[in-house]
Amino acid sequence: MGKGGIPEIKLLNVGTRLHDIRKLKSDCCKTFTRGKNPLLCGLLASSSNLTDQEYSSTSLPSIVSPPSRSRAQSYAFDNYAAFSGERLSCRSEMRIFSPVAVLSILLSFFASGSFSIENFRQAFPIIEPDPGHTKLRLSREGLEAIERITNPIAAVAVIGPYRSGKSFLLNQLLSLSCYEGFGVGHMRDTKTKGIWVWGAPVELDIDGVKTSVFYLDTEGFESIGKSNVYDDRIFALATVMSSVLIYNLPETIREADISRLSFAVELAEEFYGRFGQDVAFEPAKLLWLIQRDFLQGKSVQEMVDEALRRVPNTNGDKNIDQVNQIRDSLAIMGDNSTAFSLPQPHLLRTKLCDLKDDELDSIYVKKRDQLKTVVSSIIRPKIVQGKSLNGKEFVSFLEQILEALNKGEIPSTGSLVEVFNKGILERCLKLYSSRMSNLGLPTSEESLQRAHEGSSKAAMEAFDEQHFGRHHAKKSAEQLVEEVEKVYKNFVLANELQSSKLCEALYIRCEEKMDQLQVLRLPSMAKFNAGFLQCDQSFERECVGPSKSNYEMRMMKMLGKSKSLFIKEYNHRLFNWLVAFSLVMVVVGRFIIKFILIEIGAWILFIFLETYTRMFWTSESLYYNPVWHGIVRTWEAVVYSPVLDLDRWAIPLGAIATILVLYWRCYGRRKRSRWALPLYNNQKDQRRSE
Repeated sequence: MGKGGIPEIKLLNVGTRLHDIRKLKSDCCKTFTRGKNPLLCGLLASSSNLTDQEYSSTSLPSIVSPPSRSRAQSYAFDNYAAFSGERLSCRSEMRIFSPVAVLSILLSFFASGSFSIENFRQAFPIIEPDPGHTKLRLSREGLEAIERITNPIAAVAVIGPYRSGKSFLLNQLLSLSCYEGFGVGHMRDTKTKGIWVWGAPVELDIDGVKTSVFYLDTEGFESIGKSNVYDDRIFALATVMSSVLIYNLPETIREADISRLSFAVELAEEFYGRFGQDVAFEPAKLLWLIQRDFLQGKSVQEMVDEALRRVPNTNGDKNIDQVNQIRDSLAIMGDNSTAFSLPQPHLLRTKLCDLKDDELDSIYVKKRDQLKTVVSSIIRPKIVQGKSLNGKEFVSFLEQILEALNKGEIPSTGSLVEVFNKGILERCLKLYSSRMSNLGLPTSEESLQRAHEGSSKAAMEAFDEQHFGRHHAKKSAEQLVEEVEKVYKNFVLANELQSSKLCEALYIRCEEKMDQLQVLRLPSMAKFNAGFLQCDQSFERECVGPSKSNYEMRMMKMLGKSKSLFIKEYNHRLFNWLVAFSLVMVVVGRFIIKFILIEIGAWILFIFLETYTRMFWTSESLYYNPVWHGIVRTWEAVVYSPVLDLDRWAIPLGAIATILVLYWRCYGRRKRSRWALPLYNNQKDQRRSE
């Protein structure tokens, strides 16, 4: 005790045990009733309420010892007001401490530089869980302990179920007590949250290179209140970070342990690949550490080899295939794995922290020392992309891996990887189908092929971005290619069907058009040729797809036959029309209009047509006569032109002509004008006048 009963501050240092702090707290309570140093008592009270894990990772304020401000300081300041109000529950009538004393203590607290990390011989968190225990985040306090290292770095990580003794094992490897090293808990809940690092690396000479070795403690999996995805991220991150991965298992190897390790390696490889792109994943040295008490029977190496051996599957059982696939995925670890057994250190596991080496099981101590040698022999600097990493490079690598790990959607070990990839496969197929559907059918085979290639590429890129596991994804990728081809074949068939329907409709429309041209009231070669050309152009423009070539051949045959038939019928129909027309004009010129020249012209045409065919026995020869060609040109000019289609307007024009003739017949005679051309009426009028 100091003067006035105040505890000696110099007695409190980083190595001070919790029971010493609790004793000082009791002494402080006694002195506090006399108004002595309440702030120090508050700090001691907060520190004494910490768990072993929390205390082992903290240091007291500068008035206690120089190291950095840690969780003990935070607890002290946060609880100081409540502590001073409660007066340590010692007496309700305690006096309020002097403000001058508080100010003096705080000034010394800041002046001492207590907020800078100077003592690294403690555990620091480097990876912490978010409040929902689903994702991970970095802790700058722990990263600063790593960034200061300029040598190549190696990391030894211990993974395994919670309450399996990982923290105690690390303390044993570091030759630290529970009060100095990683916190060890004896309660049923897990003590380590996230990933912790021992701030003081072990310096080793590896192949002539001075290497700083960090030891990592990981949060145990299978504890309550966490998601499987969180456990898998911890497991995978430890796999990526470490140079040596110690898989700490109690008593034996379960199938679930193999499956979880396989999944973690697959996950690490996946996100390492996303970070390093085409750089191959370089796995850590794997050490199977089996904690067991029985020494008879198979060795641990035989146990591990047997557990990882493929299971014969003569009947093609899918479940056995899955078991073998899990073992195949561990092939990446290859010769990098070894096995080691470690017996229990003592029967009283809750008292391990209070036992010295001479009180532990002698076999355990011997095997522990052997384990230290084995671990030291397999440690190698962490290599990324063929280069060893120093502290800053290791932290940068960790930041990028963690970002990829948190950003990516990953399955959990509770769900099959194939099921996860199947969902991605279905989404990629949907993407492919939607892009293909936007094309619109029918279309040309070249356009369909280009759309298929583009959509297939987009689907594969989406799958590459979202899939999980390189080994598992290979099978899923092959399945995606097969499914895409199936969907593409359906699109090809649909395109053929739609093309056939469209071209058939166009063919029928042209066929009907040709049939209509065959039965024109006034046959016109010009009109037929115009309709023929319109049909051919519309078919060529609108008919698309694989059926176009077949229908083009049918179209050419149909149009050729229609044109030949029209030409053949055209001359006959035109001949008959001209014969009928000449007779009609004879009647019109003689009895209706009574125009002599019209009647004479009509008779000449009629006589020519009839006598020519009689003289040459057939009308076929007429069609090659130049006179006939002249008649045809005149007919075509009258019947059809871009301005007037007489076939369409024949009836209206005939009605108009009839009206004009009737009008002339009724009212034209009353006029006494003389005609320039001879009319039958003029002759009669002359006779009457005589």
